Amino acid sequence: MDDSATGKGSTLTNRQGHPVTDNQSLRTVGSRGPSTLENYDFLEKITHFDRERTPERVVHARGAGAYGVFEAYGKVGDEPVSKYTRAKLFQEAGKRTPVFVRFSTVIHGAHSPETLRDPRGFAVKFYTEDGNWDLVGNNLKVFFIRDAMKFPDLVHAFKPDPVTNIQDAERIFDFVSNSPEALHMVTFLFSPWGIPANYRQMQGSGVNTYKWVNSNGEAVLVKYHWQPLKQGLKNLTASQAMEVQAKNFNHATQDLYEAIARGDYPEWELCIQWMSDDDHPELDFDPLDPTKLWPEEQFPFLPVGKMTLNRNPDNYFAEVEQAAFGTGVLVDGLDFSDDKLLQGRTFSYSDTQRYRVGANYLQLPVNAPKTPVATNQEGGQMLYKVDRSHPHVNYEPSTIGGLREAPKTAPDHEPYAEGKIVRQTIERKNDYKQAGERYRLLEEWERDDLIGNLVSALATCRLEIRDRMVEHFKRCDPDYGARVEEGLRGVGNEDGGLLGIQNPGGTVLEAERKSHAADPY
Repeated sequence: MDDSATGKGSTLTNRQGHPVTDNQSLRTVGSRGPSTLENYDFLEKITHFDRERTPERVVHARGAGAYGVFEAYGKVGDEPVSKYTRAKLFQEAGKRTPVFVRFSTVIHGAHSPETLRDPRGFAVKFYTEDGNWDLVGNNLKVFFIRDAMKFPDLVHAFKPDPVTNIQDAERIFDFVSNSPEALHMVTFLFSPWGIPANYRQMQGSGVNTYKWVNSNGEAVLVKYHWQPLKQGLKNLTASQAMEVQAKNFNHATQDLYEAIARGDYPEWELCIQWMSDDDHPELDFDPLDPTKLWPEEQFPFLPVGKMTLNRNPDNYFAEVEQAAFGTGVLVDGLDFSDDKLLQGRTFSYSDTQRYRVGANYLQLPVNAPKTPVATNQEGGQMLYKVDRSHPHVNYEPSTIGGLREAPKTAPDHEPYAEGKIVRQTIERKNDYKQAGERYRLLEEWERDDLIGNLVSALATCRLEIRDRMVEHFKRCDPDYGARVEEGLRGVGNEDGGLLGIQNPGGTVLEAERKSHAADPY
């Protein structure tokens, strides 16, 4: 039964290892049936088929992935990396750490076109010598909201209407018009930056603020950025994206797979920005606010290593679909900041993996660390192995055996916290300044595309939402608001629908008008 070339069985069996001698027909009474209850091979096959989809991710459902390697530079810019972090994967120049990366779209479903206007996920799992580190982020460097309490509302507004099951720009701008912190992200999203050409030719960012901790327990605030190297950076306008979508709605997945298959390995340089771990009153924004960029002229991008993707997965479901990431998956030398969005994500991400994939999702090969694992966790669905050497002692402390705490090799980072427990927003919101700066930094063709996309989407909204959004845009930049206002002048309230599709209701009539009649059969 073994195939000497592959080392795998070439004879079809069921999951019990029983050879399947007839994979074409049910066992029936006569050739026409009825079927019998003891159709074991069929029951095994069909019941597994009924369960072969895990619940779809609420966000980041559509994705593509690849394996590769991260090579450290041993420095932060021109300084030794040990000055800022004791994380082992960064310490030595040339040190290589295996990685798995999952790219994704955010809002749309698992089989949606990869040309839709949407942020792109950029999640990297580092299999380090101290266990896994997950750097979970997006292609865009800011986000819509700054507090995790608003995350379910944000996603609900961008997801399809619960009655019609159609994404509706009016719902989106109803939320955004009441959440001006989102204007910076909206300016990116509705420009060509909202539709990357593919997964290879886009940036990545950790979005949230983290900390690096050195061997003395001292910390600095950091932001992470992936910069594409040899493959460059490219975006699509709305009309270009529709042309691609008409011919191939899997283009980004195909592009990544085929590039790696032909040896054209994509590369990104990992850069960090850092600042001292305090509230920086000299800035006109809070450095923990994920709706803001840290100005590069004040906090330059400092290279720390390079990532190369060089191997495609063997099985999409086993590796890409079941890959599970979490913002709380950090190694020694890396730590959390007080970023309120990060604090909420840190609970939510790992919790959703336990629901979606199962309690023992970390035993799956794509998620398991390359280092030894030893825990006292017990049971749960699909337990594959027991993570300890002592079979009887599944608790700690113990005098008769079992697992013991690891020795502490460096002092903990102990941030100081004092204050009342409150429900308050941050003081330095400054929701409009960076959105206006981004508008002015766009090239003229990018501004034209941005205005056209916003006008098309806002045309589907009722007047009070349009007016509110125009006032927000004017506060970002007078020209920004004036151009949106001019574009909306005289435009009627069109049918709602998908982002970037002008008068989507018209396509419903067009499909009926241009279709070909047929006789029933």
